[in-house]
Amino acid sequence: MTRALRKARHGAVLTFVLAGLMCGTFTVRLPALAERLRLPESSVGLTLLSWSVGALLSMQLMRVVLTRVGSRAVLRAAAPLCAASLVLIAVAPSFPALAAAAVLFGMAFGAVDVGMNAQGSTVERAYGRPVMSGMHAGWCVGAISAGLVGTAAIALGLSLTAHILVVALVSAPAALALSRMHLPDPTPETGEAGQAPARSRRRLPGVVYLLGAVTFAAFMVEGVVADWNGLYLHGTLHASEAVAALGYPVFEAGMLVARLAGDRMRGRYGARGLITFSGAATALAFLAVIAAPVTAAAVAGLFFIGLSVATISPMALSLAGSATSEPGPAIAQASAMGYAGLLLGPVVVGFLAGAASLRAAMGVAVVLGVAIAVAARLLPASRTEIIPLPVRAAGDEEVRIRAAA
Repeated sequence: MTRALRKARHGAVLTFVLAGLMCGTFTVRLPALAERLRLPESSVGLTLLSWSVGALLSMQLMRVVLTRVGSRAVLRAAAPLCAASLVLIAVAPSFPALAAAAVLFGMAFGAVDVGMNAQGSTVERAYGRPVMSGMHAGWCVGAISAGLVGTAAIALGLSLTAHILVVALVSAPAALALSRMHLPDPTPETGEAGQAPARSRRRLPGVVYLLGAVTFAAFMVEGVVADWNGLYLHGTLHASEAVAALGYPVFEAGMLVARLAGDRMRGRYGARGLITFSGAATALAFLAVIAAPVTAAAVAGLFFIGLSVATISPMALSLAGSATSEPGPAIAQASAMGYAGLLLGPVVVGFLAGAASLRAAMGVAVVLGVAIAVAARLLPASRTEIIPLPVRAAGDEEVRIRAAA
């Protein structure tokens, strides 16, 4: 293993950390933005919808853009734009301006998300072994850091605008520095033997859409936890607001632990077996949370949901990246399907909660866990391993050359 390849892996992990920090900062300070602009809950919901729509549009565009310029060029442009659009959110004087800034932030973040996963896939295939889960652990570190920095900023009396400006001013040059560590994407000519380059540009293999469905279900579960765990703990189990606020950090902690160990587990049990087990475990853990008679049991259950669901989307995106000679377009498609689940999940639960109860509505996540386990068994065995590729590092230094399978 060369120093250049280790450098590329560190650059990819730190890009995930940076993306988690920027996205987490937006999430953490949204309540303060709503208070400053005196926004009702409906407007806050529309702001989040604006961000999601921007991200989904961008992810679909990335299918074409990544084919032409590669993940390294996308990240070099999109990550600083993500920081710049964060500044626009900080200085928005009205709700229309905030919504417009949220769309721009969503579009920039969508490009960063697809770009960093495509870069992660390129690095992983250069390594020839699983490393994607560890990169997604970087996202958890960034998101947790955003919460800690936000708490510190509030405690120090730093204004909302000053806090976000500091994060943006640190993020933009950091993104440019990290772009120098990224690998160029593989070209179709260096892809899998026998695969025609022109075909990879026109049509994606069916397995990419199956992996997109797995990502959709996993992200939907994550969205249900993120948006409804507090209300479930406080409203259904009658926990105090302070205790209810612990739910999401506990869930994120479970995700971080699992993602740090995910690559080793995948190497030992295989992607198909681990996704199957994780889907079933997610269903059982969510069932335990729904059936929990007391708050402590439910909070503990959230940790196990985090453990169970954490490795599913990194593995699905990793496998999508290995499904074609060019990882970018396949990852863009799977990511877009995943974020659609992240957007749809909380809405579905809200609708079902109104028709029945929140406890019953959260049973959707149990069904999703079972669906993930079933879908994993449909994955072709030939599509569940990493196919190493010959990749060149920045500056044309040769790293980790292997023959394509």
